[in-house]
Amino acid sequence: MRLLALRSEPGLAATLARARALGLDAIGHALSEIRPVSWVCPDPASLDALLIGSANALRHGGAQLERLKDKPVHAVGEATAEAARAAGFAVAAVGSGGLQRVLDAIAPPARLLRIAGEERVALVPPQGVSLTEVTAYRSVALPLDPAAGVLREGGVVVLLHSAATARHFAAECDRLGLPRAGIMLAALGPRIAAAAGAGWGALHTAAQPEEAALLQLAFDLCAKPRSIRPRSHRTAAAGSGGETSAGGRGAGRVARDGA
Repeated sequence: MRLLALRSEPGLAATLARARALGLDAIGHALSEIRPVSWVCPDPASLDALLIGSANALRHGGAQLERLKDKPVHAVGEATAEAARAAGFAVAAVGSGGLQRVLDAIAPPARLLRIAGEERVALVPPQGVSLTEVTAYRSVALPLDPAAGVLREGGVVVLLHSAATARHFAAECDRLGLPRAGIMLAALGPRIAAAAGAGWGALHTAAQPEEAALLQLAFDLCAKPRSIRPRSHRTAAAGSGGETSAGGRGAGRVARDGA
């Protein structure tokens, strides 16, 4: 079995490096490109901290970030925290398991600025915490054509890191006439699995919404694909982020970049 990763750069290169370090036959095709969006920074005096769910917010935030350098960052995971430190920010907290969990852990009173992408998960701040949101980047869909031949050959596990990629991948497979029944998917979380829709040969979800768990799932699928029961998209959508169709044994904790 081969592994096909579809995320945008520079995440794609990082995923391929991690997968190959596990001994997986991994190839990649960027199915989207991240582009900056012009945004206006609120008055820094009205903010206490930043809530960041993706390293893309720091890579593409532009000059407005300079006005916020004295604000501590609450990051969704370690990869995002590393990007914040590299950009000159102090990191107040590093979460795991999603941005809502990070937000829930912030003690009130607090005034937060969420710097995010155009497509993002809705968040509900706890009592005493205010949340202002700005859009600093967007994901632009790219064609699947260069990877169509590999998918037609079969024997491929496709990694899905975001709901937008899952939806676009499904649409592109239909456009190119690639039968869904011949494709196996491995998604980072239940929401992403649900976005892929139905009709796939198999649809699996990582044990945790973290890339290490996703790659462990891919390793299990590539090593012994017939020993793991596929999940339907309905089961994936109903489950929590901690459910999986594979064991996720031995997975480390590399936080996802999701917002």
